[in-house]
Amino acid sequence: MAAYDLEEQEQLAALKAWWQENGGLIVTIASLVLVVLAAWQGWNYYQRNQAVQASGLYDAVQKAARDGDLKQVRETAGAILEGYPRTSYAAMAALVSAKAHFQGGELKTASAQLAWVAENARDEGMQDIARLRLASVMLDEKAYEDALKVLDAKHGAAFDSLFLASRADVLVAQGKKEEARGAYQSALDKADAKDAALRGSIQLRLDALGAAK
Repeated sequence: MAAYDLEEQEQLAALKAWWQENGGLIVTIASLVLVVLAAWQGWNYYQRNQAVQASGLYDAVQKAARDGDLKQVRETAGAILEGYPRTSYAAMAALVSAKAHFQGGELKTASAQLAWVAENARDEGMQDIARLRLASVMLDEKAYEDALKVLDAKHGAAFDSLFLASRADVLVAQGKKEEARGAYQSALDKADAKDAALRGSIQLRLDALGAAK
């Protein structure tokens, strides 16, 4: 028994010596881990809270758009862009606002909203959609060169056909029919074979140009 007691005392002494040497570092590491976990949980809570508040404002933007209340649309969308710019609701609200203002004839506001999405949306697909719509608004404003610059931006391959068709629309407006015809044909070549609506729309615009000279 004495041998066992001596062995236990030696083990205890070794443990104490080890703790004296390493205990401070272990406590520091444990404290850092707890701080990191607390910060992570706090960040997640903050993100969830941001999303909930932005969601409520987005619902208000949609309602105002349905009611045709452009002032309310503009103010509420602005509140989301200012207060919750990193949420997905910010880009969606800006797109809703842009559509409402375009339909209301306020093209400058529509352009500003679309430009924000094109520059700030976290989803690249939404950025591409915003650029296409922005180019369309610029086409209506006869800002042809600006529209072409927007369409020159890098975009996802899935949008190639739409960007080419939009470019052709601008070229037609500029009177550059031969260039437009080439862009329409390229758009048609890149269009999904299963997307009959898109292919039909591009073909109609191509046919409207008449035969190549």
